[in-house]
Amino acid sequence: MFKIVDRKEMADGTIIMNEIEAPRIAAKARPGQFVILKANETGERIPLTISDLDTEKGTIEVIYMVIGKSTALFKELGVGDGYQDVIGPLGKPTDIEKLGHVVCVGGGTGVAVLFPITRGFKNAGNKVTSIIGARTKDLLILEDKMKAASDELRVCTDDGSYGTKGFVTEALKDVLENTKVDLVVAIGPVPMMKFVSKLTQEYNVKTLVSLNPIMIDGTGMCGCCRVSVGDETKFACVDGPEFDGHQVDFDGLMQRLRAYEEEEKKAYDEYCAAVGQ
Repeated sequence: MFKIVDRKEMADGTIIMNEIEAPRIAAKARPGQFVILKANETGERIPLTISDLDTEKGTIEVIYMVIGKSTALFKELGVGDGYQDVIGPLGKPTDIEKLGHVVCVGGGTGVAVLFPITRGFKNAGNKVTSIIGARTKDLLILEDKMKAASDELRVCTDDGSYGTKGFVTEALKDVLENTKVDLVVAIGPVPMMKFVSKLTQEYNVKTLVSLNPIMIDGTGMCGCCRVSVGDETKFACVDGPEFDGHQVDFDGLMQRLRAYEEEEKKAYDEYCAAVGQ
């Protein structure tokens, strides 16, 4: 059992942070890697990227949005409860080195994945400009952490309720037109990563994206997390989760992510009705 030692709700309870006792994982994990969690014996295996860790306490943090039955089940776990399984660290860590100017672009809960990577590039001696966004102010997360990990932070909301009104791509275009950029890291909804990659391709700036396709075992055995990158089929769990954004077939990825939408909604509605959520 992996005990939850801290828990925070954000965005009116739709986004949850869990700090979990997992000393072996905390000792080995590096930015960009993820874990697979299972709440109980019959629970679904859910991959979540590690958003922070504390090696002295032996804990890791994960942040997730409640969007289906399994994350609704996760939400029921409080401090003192535990996950039956936490497996990791999995995936390849981010290749962090001193490059010059790195722009980190995050949307929605993707900011949680982006934070340790941003901090890593900053600690490696890079100038870091961060751009984070959300549909509305209430859905914006980790602003303080991203500000501390960046030389400059720009905030965007789709509805203009906080920061600059507009998409992160508009803020990114402004940076690309006025400053030399050596690398862009974009993590968030698939459409956001697609359009960030299209934009940076125009400026010939290398771009990393972190993919979160449907995944089961996390070890490359089941093949469910296959994605098309360039002319090759890759497995996000062992070949990624980060890939060259200019080579990813985002439309194919979105199609695969929608494969079980109907079943997911049905399971979520039935679970909420059963537990009174």
